[in-house]
Amino acid sequence: MRIRLHSLLPFILFYVIFISIHISVISGQCLPDQQSLLLELKKSLTFNSQSSIKLKFWNQSTDCCDWSGVSCDNEGHVAGLDLSGESITGGFNSSSRLFSLQHLQRLNLAANNFNSVIPSAFDKLDKLTYLNLSYAGFLGQIPIQISRLTRLVTLDISCLSFLTGQDLKLENPNLRMLVSNLSSIKQLYLDGVTITAHGNEWCSVMLLLPRLEELSMPSCSLSGPIDASLASLENLS
Repeated sequence: MRIRLHSLLPFILFYVIFISIHISVISGQCLPDQQSLLLELKKSLTFNSQSSIKLKFWNQSTDCCDWSGVSCDNEGHVAGLDLSGESITGGFNSSSRLFSLQHLQRLNLAANNFNSVIPSAFDKLDKLTYLNLSYAGFLGQIPIQISRLTRLVTLDISCLSFLTGQDLKLENPNLRMLVSNLSSIKQLYLDGVTITAHGNEWCSVMLLLPRLEELSMPSCSLSGPIDASLASLENLS
C-alpha cells in the first residue's frame, strides 16, 4: 500500500519544528559565568574599536554563544575563542580572565600585537587541542607550561622576529622539552622562532611526535643537513 506524501506533511512539519527548537536551545545557552568572563576579558584588552569585527560587538544584550569569535559546547561553556586580527595591543598576563575559560578547546590569538612574553598560565587550559599564537607580537622565551597541553593537535607559535628584531625563542625550555609531552601533535609551526640546533638534534626531537603531518621551521637558526631519521615519520607530508 502506498502512502501519499501529503498525508505525511504534518508529521514532517512537526519534526522540522522540533529539531529547529532543539538546535536553538543547544546553541543559545551561554552560561552567565562564561559571559561575565568574556566581558571582563574584553574590558582588560586594548584594541582598535574602529577595525574590530569581533570584540566591539560583545555586549550583555546578546547570548555570548552568538558573539563573533565565540563558540560554545552543548552545556553553554566557551569551547572556542578566535580573536585573531583584532588589532589587540599591549600584553596580558597570567591573571587574565582568559585562563578562567577552562573548557576552551580552540584558541586563536594570531595576527595581533601583544608586544609581551607569552603568559605562563596556559597550562590551565588543559583541554586545548588547537592553539594559534602566530604573528601576535609575542617575544622572549616560550614558557614550559605549553608543553603540558597534552591534547594539542595543532600548535602555531610562528613569528616575524627576523623582521622585527624581537626574538621569540626556545632555549630553556628547549625544543625537546617543549614537545616531549605533545604526542598528539599533527601540525607544528615554529616559523621564525630562535631554536639554534643541529640537524641530527632537532630531527631526533621530531621523532617524539609520531602523528606529525605538517612541520614548518624556517628562519629558526637551524644548521646542518636534515637527518635521515626524519623519514621514519610516515605521516609527515
